[in-house]
Amino acid sequence: MNQILDVLKNEPKKVSFQGVPGAYSNMACRAALPDWEVHPCHDFDEAFAAVKDGLVTLAMIPIENSTAGRVADIHHLMPGSGLHIIGEHFQPVKHQLLVNKGVKLEDVKEVRSHEQALSQCRDKMRSLGIEPVKFPDTAGAAQDLAFHPRPDGAAIASRLAADLYNLDIVLEDVGDQIGNTTRFVILSREAIRPEAGADDAVTSLVFRVKSHPAALYKALGGFATNGVNITKLESYIVDEAFTVAQFYVDLEGHIDDESMQFALKELEYFADYDHLGTYPANAFRRKAAE
Repeated sequence: MNQILDVLKNEPKKVSFQGVPGAYSNMACRAALPDWEVHPCHDFDEAFAAVKDGLVTLAMIPIENSTAGRVADIHHLMPGSGLHIIGEHFQPVKHQLLVNKGVKLEDVKEVRSHEQALSQCRDKMRSLGIEPVKFPDTAGAAQDLAFHPRPDGAAIASRLAADLYNLDIVLEDVGDQIGNTTRFVILSREAIRPEAGADDAVTSLVFRVKSHPAALYKALGGFATNGVNITKLESYIVDEAFTVAQFYVDLEGHIDDESMQFALKELEYFADYDHLGTYPANAFRRKAAE
């Protein structure tokens, strides 16, 4: 990733993310780009637009979580953003139960947070008899609690949010699963790739199969016959009639590798695809496989 960032050394060190200060996306920016200025955005569209309009150089966007799965809307929004994936980051997620000063755990009746965070803490909240209430984002729930104190209310958010908004952590690490991790992709206006043949490259695509019998089977067959490993394949509906599916796929290898090019030529017979980016695989992938 450092070699990719070297290409951007003359660009402003600014990165956008969705949410308010204290969000897990904010923490991901700090971890992956520690000397970059962060630019909070109201929603993902605004975070993408900040890059396209030149307000920032990069965007840090969550794409999936090890507990809750795909982040809603991202697979729909990313292909139309006009941006390119140039890197990835895996951010450990440790949820804290935050309250106003002086509030005790037994006082809490309601907790607000993003739906992903609520789903990742569902069993713990149920065991405590605390009612979950959806909020646009985790840090926003913490900010709202600080601005509008509630003696029976709480927020699920990060330790950073607790520090920023002067809230108490009444219960630590309230996630239902150990090792909860969110995968982020780093997006740029320009496609920046490692050199062809580089070890540990990832190529991401979206594709729609054409109307042929067994088109999906045949579209994927080219990857198998050419020895290209698929590490992620996900489908989602893109029309109101529920008849058209788009597929997101992560592949091991560089798009310019010979085996990848042969596989993509076979894919073209049965599907229309868009290349989202080829980028260095994060070291987290190797550690997780060990």
